[in-house]
Amino acid sequence: MILHKIRLYFKSMVVSEALFQYLDCLNLPVTDLEKALEFYRDKLGHSLIWRTEDSAGLRLPDGKSELVIRTDKRPPETDIQVKSVVDAANRFVMAGGSIVVEPFDIMIGKCVVVEDPWGNRLVLLDSSKGLFVTDDEGNITGNAPVES
Repeated sequence: MILHKIRLYFKSMVVSEALFQYLDCLNLPVTDLEKALEFYRDKLGHSLIWRTEDSAGLRLPDGKSELVIRTDKRPPETDIQVKSVVDAANRFVMAGGSIVVEPFDIMIGKCVVVEDPWGNRLVLLDSSKGLFVTDDEGNITGNAPVES
């Protein structure tokens, strides 16, 4: 009964703010991180923002989006920044989408995998824990304070 009332409430709402804030990153699997850095950073000109033992973030020209290369086996994905993963997941479901992977913690905040009514999977994330702070070599040393 409560869920029905919430759905009716959301159906009657006029949506004034877009759910997706910006494309956070294009996330690509690679077999060798050093060779991938040579290709994307050294040959294609994308500067290193951060790196871990098995992944690295490279700057895209818009200044907000990243190319993330990683050595795990997950398929390529496009990650979309939202203000709050929990709120975005609820809104996505109320609009007719579904949750594929429940919200979970990531190094900068929270993440959720959702699917639209046509079967398109989207990765939504927020920066609720703050963006990475790095040293001069791009190694992650912590998170920046979250702006309120």
